[in-house]
Amino acid sequence: MTSVIVDPTCTDDERRHALYSGDIVVHTHSPAIEAFVSFTRGMIEEAFNGRDPETAQYDLDVNEYAAVLSRLKPTFIHHPESKRHLRAILVEHGADPELTYFDVPRLRTSTSDDYLTTGIAYAFHPHRDTWYSAPMMQLNWWLPIYDVSPDNVVAFHPQYFDRGIANGSDRYNYYAWNRDSRAIAASQIGVDSRDQPKPEEQIDLDPQIRPVPPVGGVMVFSGAQLHSSVPNTSGRTRISVDFRVVHRADVEAGRGAANVDSRCTGTTMRDYLRVSDLERLPAEVIAPYDAGVPDELLEYAIYNS
Repeated sequence: MTSVIVDPTCTDDERRHALYSGDIVVHTHSPAIEAFVSFTRGMIEEAFNGRDPETAQYDLDVNEYAAVLSRLKPTFIHHPESKRHLRAILVEHGADPELTYFDVPRLRTSTSDDYLTTGIAYAFHPHRDTWYSAPMMQLNWWLPIYDVSPDNVVAFHPQYFDRGIANGSDRYNYYAWNRDSRAIAASQIGVDSRDQPKPEEQIDLDPQIRPVPPVGGVMVFSGAQLHSSVPNTSGRTRISVDFRVVHRADVEAGRGAANVDSRCTGTTMRDYLRVSDLERLPAEVIAPYDAGVPDELLEYAIYNS
């Protein structure tokens, strides 16, 4: 059973245990997140040059819109202030800065009424992040930058948390994806030709859960949760940020959600940075998660980390 736990008073250890068991946590108010939202809005509104970012899709040709995102998103991801804000958020929420590692934040845009759902604004089909080489102890932090509603958020399909689904994760290697696919994301307009892990059997999207955190809040969930982008019919572009977190002790112990159907290779863990000093996870901690990776791809991953 999946519970949605709002504003828990538990420790980080207790929160991680609940998330690994399939629960979803919603924190509704955070000064650190409010500061991050303000910073992020500033970057977004500058990029759209005076247009309302939630309705700019109605003023721009889709290729122009994609071009704005292709400049904005990498600039935001790699901005040093983005990392500083994430570190503050995690510390404020009780994470141990010496044991907690995070990936850079991803700026997501879900346009309304199928305006742009591919490439740089990909609308995710039902999936688990663990199909994309995320470790089973990965936790996802998701927060809205502008108000969201049930018709433009993320849906969870909790009946599949402990039930395997036929999927294409056996064809996915994170290092090959980085080498071959990410660079062409901005060109995937109209149809996305990249082979991404997705269900390969009929699944039931209902019952589903659609938490709606307020601006200044965040929802946290396991990377093993089956989730999808809700088809946006709100009339406004949904703009959100998500980032991923692992706890080193859980990585070393192999402690996380149960793996019911992920068969990908490689690992995202070379991307993570320690909260305290931005150091990466040691190579010997990551090595057990590289089982089955061809030597040439492993060399590529190590060289580019």
